[in-house]
Amino acid sequence: MDPGAGIAKHVQLQGILRRFVETHAAAGEIIPSERELSEHFAVARMTIRQAVDALVADGVLERVVGLGTFVARPKMDLQVQLTSYSEEMHRRGMVPDAHVLSFEQIGASQLVARELHIEPGQPVIRFRRQLLADGEPMSVDENFIPSHYVPGILEEQPPTSLYNVLSERYGLVMEWGEDTIEATAASASIARLLNVELGAPVLKIQRHAYVSRAMVDYSVSYYRADRYKLWVPLQRPGVRTPRSYHPHRHRPA
Repeated sequence: MDPGAGIAKHVQLQGILRRFVETHAAAGEIIPSERELSEHFAVARMTIRQAVDALVADGVLERVVGLGTFVARPKMDLQVQLTSYSEEMHRRGMVPDAHVLSFEQIGASQLVARELHIEPGQPVIRFRRQLLADGEPMSVDENFIPSHYVPGILEEQPPTSLYNVLSERYGLVMEWGEDTIEATAASASIARLLNVELGAPVLKIQRHAYVSRAMVDYSVSYYRADRYKLWVPLQRPGVRTPRSYHPHRHRPA
């Protein structure tokens, strides 16, 4: 650091650490402790903390309680689309996997019945999974489908791609849907399945998916907020998107 530069020490240190992370450190790699950095740069630990706090706020570093501070992994853009999880992960060049938590027929609870516009107690298929990418938990998904739409589905193994089975076996191609997205805190069960701290921020998405005018699927998903960012394209009503527009090229890294 340059004491005669007229720039605060924590700002200089922030730049040094940022350059180190960008050129030498791998995502997920732990950085030295505040004590080690304080001794190396011969500055107070408060100065180190200010620099690290700024990099955490910028998404360059991330803190894990009880473990330390790590180089942040890039967040994946969560595009709201009516595609299967496996299709989305393959598009990103990642290997999808799923652990089935439940695949059964139950009577619709008051909440599920209200969301699906059916009577309480009506049979529905409940399909709950822990979804992974490259071996790491990404989300917990729970789908509810009125049983009369999918006769015999429980006679087969749980599908690896739910929407593909609905389309190919039952002719149910999801045409449109509505999502409600909110930030919430991970409950004990969700935290365990996502491998995050209790109360960690997660994205909760409730979806109603339709075939024509019939609601076929109601789902609730919890996504790790440290691995996803929401990407929503916007367009003024009545204005056509230019043909030269390529959303993947304009999305922030």
